[in-house]
Amino acid sequence: MKSVSLSNYLPILQWGRTYNQATLVNDLVAAVIVTIMLIPQSLAYALLAGLPAEMGLYASIIPIALYAIFGTSRALAVGPVAVVSLMTAAAIGKIALPGTSEYVIAAITLAFLSGIFLLLMGVLKLGFLANFLSHPVIAGFITASGIIIAASQLKHILGIQANGHNLLELVVSLIKNAVDANWFTVGIGVTATVFLFWARKGIKPLLLKLGVPVWFARIGAKVGPVFAVAATILVVWLYDLGARGVALVGDVPQGLPPLTIPSFSQELWVSLIGSAVLISVIGFVESISVAQTLAAKKRLRINPDQELIGLGSANIGAAFSGGFPVTGGFSRSVVNFDAGADTPAAGAYTAVGLALASLFLTPLIYFLPKATLAATIMVAVLSLVDFSILKKTWAYSKADFIAVLATILITLGFGVELGVSAGVVISVLIHLYKSSKPHMAVVGQVPGSEHYRNVLRHEVITHPNIITVRIDESLYFANARFLEDAIYNLVANKDEVKHVILLCSAVNAIDMSALESIEAINERLVDLGISFHLSEVKGPVMDRLMRASFQEHLSGEIYLSQHQAVLELSKTCLKNNCK
Repeated sequence: MKSVSLSNYLPILQWGRTYNQATLVNDLVAAVIVTIMLIPQSLAYALLAGLPAEMGLYASIIPIALYAIFGTSRALAVGPVAVVSLMTAAAIGKIALPGTSEYVIAAITLAFLSGIFLLLMGVLKLGFLANFLSHPVIAGFITASGIIIAASQLKHILGIQANGHNLLELVVSLIKNAVDANWFTVGIGVTATVFLFWARKGIKPLLLKLGVPVWFARIGAKVGPVFAVAATILVVWLYDLGARGVALVGDVPQGLPPLTIPSFSQELWVSLIGSAVLISVIGFVESISVAQTLAAKKRLRINPDQELIGLGSANIGAAFSGGFPVTGGFSRSVVNFDAGADTPAAGAYTAVGLALASLFLTPLIYFLPKATLAATIMVAVLSLVDFSILKKTWAYSKADFIAVLATILITLGFGVELGVSAGVVISVLIHLYKSSKPHMAVVGQVPGSEHYRNVLRHEVITHPNIITVRIDESLYFANARFLEDAIYNLVANKDEVKHVILLCSAVNAIDMSALESIEAINERLVDLGISFHLSEVKGPVMDRLMRASFQEHLSGEIYLSQHQAVLELSKTCLKNNCK
């Protein structure tokens, strides 16, 4: 019993028992490919966060290994991602200046706080909290973030100084400093960007023409940044472009990730805790969506609460190994999946590969232009920009459209943290508004059946002495008064009505406020000489009503089916000659 319980928290004990040679080979091949891809990506996302390049590598070593132990996805590749890196820069940029030790410590502490929050959510099984971020809002936020990220990298493409936490500030700063552009940097940045855009769709057909296997061609299309990095390093070194003003990554410490300790300053924690919560939730939503998509392709199961523990452990690992907040990345996870990764061990092997890169390859990074890393980021994030969500939500739900549009505009105008916070608040408010005015319908019997449908949509049989109201929402404090008003309006000035039936087939819960409203409806209808009945009440709802002694005060009956209720009440009316 103990081992089963332990394996729930250590998924490695589940898949590790069936590990074999074939699985090892598949995982090693995937690890090699993902390692090659991750080296430029990790450096680029550290640059995006305003941190030293080596921190991108550090954030991709221990966190991946820890996720392999605690995570449930067999393909998810954990590390720095664009949106979380941008949010990191926004959070710590308010506390310290980039390039300072205080800035680095703030990033490490942010990773620690994010890890603790994710870990607590997992242990307390609070993964459902991520549901407060609706998919349209997430899509809008990622689209706006992608635009901001791309705009923020233009300064590296142009070789100028520019800053700002929102699109307007960035554009103004870029325009003001555009005259200082370094044309060697522009040449490298534009060439790398054009190549990377072409590589996304052009490398695969080219490799296929050369007779390369399809699976390899598909993977090759994903590692275009490696070719861009190698080519631009060579060009910079041959022509000494660093001396001509091209900004380079420069010295990157050679060695394994250092042991780092997050700050335990109360003032710093207070400043970062809100950002840590937002980063944790956004990171989890992005990660779990990728993990579940890939798992479904192999008919595997993802445990959201255990994923929280896995991601929490990864972030805590990043904090103690010189990294910054991490989560599961879409592009690298897809590459990991396509490359044939069978278990999370592929992530552990990737960590080993990145550790070797930190030990032996960092001297080669000295001549890497920052413009190349900026091009890598721009191409990656612009693929996330999707304005079609506006068209889809406009056609399907105006309320969702408002939420998406507001999220995009607020993120672009005021920054990522306020944008995602506004998205959450707007989503919750829209949900409350919708559920406070639920759809209600007077229903009648479909001829020749026991089905009851909306009288405004179908030709149905009704009884003048009976009104049946179907409410298509659970009843709680926000819509209880709406129900009262709707029923009172239905019976007003209708002396022939002797029975009102509340059809509860869509009601999954009734809270205390709603119960009081139902009791008030019962009393009001009794005063009018009308009996109040319920039908098709679900078991859990009925259990609560029984505990509240509701049935003792009910003027009518609670029927198992709507058809039974109508049959019995219509007979009663016929017998009593209701008028």
